[in-house]
Amino acid sequence: MSPFILATLLFALGLGTMITFASSHWLLAWMGLEINTLAILPLMAQHHHPRAIEATTKYFIAQATAAAMLLFASATNAWLTGQWDIQLMTHPLPVTLITLALALKMGLAPMHSWLPEVIQGVDFTTGLVLSTWQKLAPFVLLLQLQPTNSTLLLALGTASTLVGGWGGLNQTQLRKILAYSSIAHLGWMTIVLQFSPSLALLTLIVYFTMTFSAFLMFKLNNSTNLNSLAISWTKAPVATALAPLVLLSLGGLPPLTGFMSKWLILQELTKQDLMPLATLLALSALLSLYFYLRLAYSLTLTVSPNTLIGTTPWRHPTSHLTLLLSTSTVATVFLLPITPAIVTLFSL
Repeated sequence: MSPFILATLLFALGLGTMITFASSHWLLAWMGLEINTLAILPLMAQHHHPRAIEATTKYFIAQATAAAMLLFASATNAWLTGQWDIQLMTHPLPVTLITLALALKMGLAPMHSWLPEVIQGVDFTTGLVLSTWQKLAPFVLLLQLQPTNSTLLLALGTASTLVGGWGGLNQTQLRKILAYSSIAHLGWMTIVLQFSPSLALLTLIVYFTMTFSAFLMFKLNNSTNLNSLAISWTKAPVATALAPLVLLSLGGLPPLTGFMSKWLILQELTKQDLMPLATLLALSALLSLYFYLRLAYSLTLTVSPNTLIGTTPWRHPTSHLTLLLSTSTVATVFLLPITPAIVTLFSL
């Protein structure tokens, strides 16, 4: 792809998200979401491969359906209440429809089935964008709607944590595992959204940091499935040694950074007298932790040539930029001790 075209698409991708951030009118928010979607489609289909084209088509259909639902719900709200402002959503019918549309855009269960297939069909860089940047605009809109649909948000969040845990158990493709990880983490954010928006934002930032490290590590090793992880040691030994820590941080295991958000969310749910829900979330975290442990096992305890599942390659100097990977990895592993300072910063 031409650098000029790539820069134009990336500019449009950022512009669409920024328009949604700055909008107080549903029509303008919808316009930003559409610009964002149209900008990401050529980036997904730039590798002329049948699987990439299929993933792009699925993504377009899912996003177009969600955008149509959102536009219909906002028009319905204007018809019922005479208001187009995002902050003035009062009628339960359009609020429910818009919440479901945003859940479909982000990939919350039970509207999640497109997300693993789409991320599996694109490369790691585009999958990273889909798992992080593309979640921002719908999440901000959901953040502005959250006081009016508490039961629906709890249901969507609980379903997402369970589906994200169960769905990743029998997967062998790394991109699908990361997709189910995204679904599970979004469920945690959705549940705590109405009780503590600042904590939901903190969880989103921590999730972005951990996912950034995981995607870039797998891209550095050029690993796409569990079997290929066994030969990662010969390609990048230092990154392979740190990768289990990143994966266990995604699973929320102390004393790593991923434990921070889960610990604070469970504490907040306990304060809200939602002990059964907190228990269910803790159990669902164990499901996710299991498949992260599978990945860590494949990285560290099945090193070639002890197994015959892969051919050991020559270790060539990498051409990938590793500054971002090293920065996010340090944050993923070592941020837990300064949790009080981080919580205070996000509470201001």
